[in-house]
Amino acid sequence: MTAEAVAKAGEPELRSVKQAAYERFRHALFDGRLRPGQFVSQRDLVALLGLSIGALRELLPRLQFEGLLSVMPQRGIQITQIDLPMIRQAFQMRMAFEREAVLTAVRKLDDTALDQQESLHRNILEEVRQQPSSDVFERGQQIDDGFHNLLVAGTQNELLVQAYAVNAIRIRLIKLDRITLSAGVLPSAFGDHLAIIAAIRGRDPHAAIDAMDRHMMNARERALEL
Repeated sequence: MTAEAVAKAGEPELRSVKQAAYERFRHALFDGRLRPGQFVSQRDLVALLGLSIGALRELLPRLQFEGLLSVMPQRGIQITQIDLPMIRQAFQMRMAFEREAVLTAVRKLDDTALDQQESLHRNILEEVRQQPSSDVFERGQQIDDGFHNLLVAGTQNELLVQAYAVNAIRIRLIKLDRITLSAGVLPSAFGDHLAIIAAIRGRDPHAAIDAMDRHMMNARERALEL
């Protein structure tokens, strides 16, 4: 085997290691071990994420490029902050992505998938009405994420999917900080989803965009209220 062939054979493994490091960082954000605005050192991150210093230094440029942290000389590393400009920009990006996604869904998403999504949403709404609990809201969040991911994945546009995934991390941080699903929030958010589903089922692109825009604006306003 040539040196070039050996190098190519190792590329998937190298990508896998880098992706694993990225996922460790993402999970640390989502479970609260890393908090928006927090300052940490490289040593802190190495210990927290269980990475080598070399792996961390390879990861940092990607995280900085994606706006998930800032490397600040003499001060350390700052995790991205949740502030009003960040919220506005993240939701503006999300609206652009999901407009395209919902238009594609109007053309391509089959009724079986819509039936499944509607059933998932209505079942959770009924559970919240009868006996709200942390488990119900956790499953509701999974359904919420799954619905939007389904629409975006349906575009089959890898560039859009990748950009959406990065922005989704910012949106998730905003939700954790400000608009976690609750008995007061979930019915409204899921009601928006059901309106989107109905518009897609009716194959009405204008109604679908209007329903998605209302959903994005409602979520953004909930975040901006605090």
